[in-house]
Amino acid sequence: VLDDDDTMLAYLYNGEPLEPDHGYPLRLLVPKKYFWKSAKWIRGIEFMQGDRPGFWERNGYHMEGDPWREERFGW
Repeated sequence: VLDDDDTMLAYLYNGEPLEPDHGYPLRLLVPKKYFWKSAKWIRGIEFMQGDRPGFWERNGYHMEGDPWREERFGW
């Protein structure tokens, strides 16, 4: 996801630092995926060889989350 051309790690909004309620200090935006693939607060970034289920995927959500393919649930 991080290598998509429109994925962003944001620290500013309208030229101002993000507020704590809106993701300060860093927020991940993934426009081509459903919003559980974005993260409001970043605690760290881990680079891996392959994908691994996160919180939402372990609870039934699709691994990819492509809205154009209706990939909402993993079943």
